Amino acid sequence: MINNKIKVVCDGIANMPRELARQYNIEIVPLTINIDGKEYKDVDITDEEFYVMMREAKDMPKTSQATYIDFKEIFDRLVSDGSTVLYIAGSSKSSGTYQSAVLASKDVYGEIHIFDSMSISFGCGMLVLSAARMIEDGSSLDEVLNELEKLRDRVFVSMSMNSLEYLRKGGRISNGKALVGNMLSLRPMLTVKDGLIFQEGQVRGNKKIIPTIIKRTKEVCGEDFSDKVVAIGCGDNLEEREQLKEAVLRELNPKELIEITINPPMCSHSGPGFIGLTCFK
Repeated sequence: MINNKIKVVCDGIANMPRELARQYNIEIVPLTINIDGKEYKDVDITDEEFYVMMREAKDMPKTSQATYIDFKEIFDRLVSDGSTVLYIAGSSKSSGTYQSAVLASKDVYGEIHIFDSMSISFGCGMLVLSAARMIEDGSSLDEVLNELEKLRDRVFVSMSMNSLEYLRKGGRISNGKALVGNMLSLRPMLTVKDGLIFQEGQVRGNKKIIPTIIKRTKEVCGEDFSDKVVAIGCGDNLEEREQLKEAVLRELNPKELIEITINPPMCSHSGPGFIGLTCFK
């Protein structure tokens, strides 16, 4: 039974699937997406709708962080209901959302705990889900916070995308680098270290992305996944997700496999051709 006195909160950076958020009573702070001059809240459009909008957009979408006011309103509402708030933030090094939450918490009369995940997307989401499951099982807030401290250093993320075009549009790589990369079919292999995204290598051709993700996962996390939860995610490249799913089940055979689609805040940076995996080491 879910302990309603401890309310787990996250935002779009955590890429928490809505069905899991509903199941575990997780509050999601909405982020704002701007596409060709029109603003949307990420919770008001589906991932699939966003992929279509992004592919048709003239310019790269822009994401606005949750503000002090957003957090103040949500924190006020939750503590007025008698809840203790546990907000698990996306990496403070990647977004100012964490700092907005810290400032808002100081102006709310109630018990609010803010935890820096030092990760993004479902790397952060795995911590959110772990906390929610512990609370459902009856763990105290101190027990949850202690476990989150341990788990934070064990988050592993491996990801890539099947096109450099959206990195170019977003100004994350130069036009020349994108041109050469696309000509040679080079794809970056990315991970998260110390709260930031790093490129740890590259592969030539989309077909090498999934084998590289699996290989890297085994190198970092070991060979035995019988007690591990693995999450895989993608954009609208559903065929690649099925291929990654088959590879994970065949070569890792984890205790649990969670499939997610990349939400608008994450897709705004990577493009809809994203593919990735996360688990605990």
